[in-house]
Amino acid sequence: MIDISESVMQFLLASIVAVPLLGAAAALLPAPPGLKGKSPDQAVLRHGVTVTGVVLLAAIVLVLGFDHDQPSRMQATTDISWIRALDVRIHLGVDGISLPLLVLTALLSFLCALYSYFKMPSGPSPKAFVALLLVLESGTLATFAVLDLVLFFLAFEMVLIPMYFLIARWGGEGRQAAAWKFILYTLLGSVVMLLGLLLIGVKAGTFDMVALATDNGRGLTTSVQVIAVLAIGLGLAVKTPMWPLHSWLPDAHTAAPTVGSVLLAGVLLKMGTYGFVRIVLPIAPDGMATFAPYLAAFAVAGIIYGSLACLALARSGNKGDLKRLIAYSSVGHMGFVLLGIATMTPTGVNGALFANVAHGLVTGLLFFLVGAVKDRYGTADLDTLAGATGAALYGRAPRLGALLAFAAVASLGLPGLAGFWGEMLALFGAFEPAAGLSRPAFLTFMAIGAFGTLLTAAYLLLVVRRVCMGGPRPAGETPIADVQGYEFAAWTPLVVLTVLAGLWPAVLLGLTDPAVQQLLAGGTR
Repeated sequence: MIDISESVMQFLLASIVAVPLLGAAAALLPAPPGLKGKSPDQAVLRHGVTVTGVVLLAAIVLVLGFDHDQPSRMQATTDISWIRALDVRIHLGVDGISLPLLVLTALLSFLCALYSYFKMPSGPSPKAFVALLLVLESGTLATFAVLDLVLFFLAFEMVLIPMYFLIARWGGEGRQAAAWKFILYTLLGSVVMLLGLLLIGVKAGTFDMVALATDNGRGLTTSVQVIAVLAIGLGLAVKTPMWPLHSWLPDAHTAAPTVGSVLLAGVLLKMGTYGFVRIVLPIAPDGMATFAPYLAAFAVAGIIYGSLACLALARSGNKGDLKRLIAYSSVGHMGFVLLGIATMTPTGVNGALFANVAHGLVTGLLFFLVGAVKDRYGTADLDTLAGATGAALYGRAPRLGALLAFAAVASLGLPGLAGFWGEMLALFGAFEPAAGLSRPAFLTFMAIGAFGTLLTAAYLLLVVRRVCMGGPRPAGETPIADVQGYEFAAWTPLVVLTVLAGLWPAVLLGLTDPAVQQLLAGGTR
């Protein structure tokens, strides 16, 4: 690690949030003559790669300058009064909980911009596409960096419009209906969440998340906490998404362009679970304890439901769409995250945070790969891909087939890869939940969740068998392209980090555990 002054760290964090917004505005301007090259469209796509690359570089420098000996302390903090009448402040900061999610967002945004430079989805002007991508990145980064409840809500909402247009204008079949469903569900959830956030701010006399977490609910009555958790939890559950509030997700993923699916699964779904950890757990612990068993029940229901839906889609003759299957798998994986949070223990919450990052890496890679398969075969229909003249990727595109198999076994939680640790720790947390929670109930939830891991393995291995296996390419058949250079560049970082997180989980847990311990004990300093 390198020694960087606090003022430089503050500048870095503020820049990480603001630069994508400035880049979005610049993307809409005419390109200077010297930067147009042969194509103005390529110039604006190159601009997207440059801006997201600068943000990723700043995030890496932020990691290098972060004091890893004190990951529970808020670092790189900026605190400026914004709306004095409401005591709303531009308060930014990062600790061991938010830092991994900031880096994950910066990384996936850069990889999506790089991928789009070579494989721009069909649709309107690339100018608008790049601008929306950058606004989406800025809103997501701000969600993980802000420490004021009002700013959190604004950042939380900021991502809705760009994602709506990415689906509606650059998506595939059924994109209009999927985009409307996405925005209606999330907007309705957000309205309820806003009421809960305002209730906390008014009753506690501050919207500052650090002060509220340090108070640990002592300034709020139990009834206020229960109402606040119900309202905020509903809004966060829609974004997560928690069963049965998940029905917008499969349609959105199926219709979205490849990079839209990667960002939706990789970072947008993390905003809901992050809100549970950053706001609900430390600020309203009594209210959270009231709803924890119900949250855990919905979580394991989602695990089983998502797995059974995937099994149904994977079966021969059901016309299952591979993108839709991966979307339903997210419902199950995020169920493990919610189960870990519901235990209200350091083990469970650490598992939830680890599973969040692992899901972003692995499912982001899966959506990249499924998009590549769809580009090559013109369809993501499993029955078509597995037919007599189907994909048979091992024989036709062996590198693509190997990567798909790798991502599948990482997603099912193979030990040694990133998907294993988070789900295991979430189950361990359920084995010994926090004091005051029913241990028999959580043992039941643990058993159901463990059964869900078997179902997950079943449908993912079935997908690998149907899509990857088969005879060699017949003589005279037109060959399909294996992994291209730009695909290799976009996917390799996800593969490397999936292996690194699986073999060396202490890198991530060393950041999150001290922050989680302090959060559960009474806030952050």
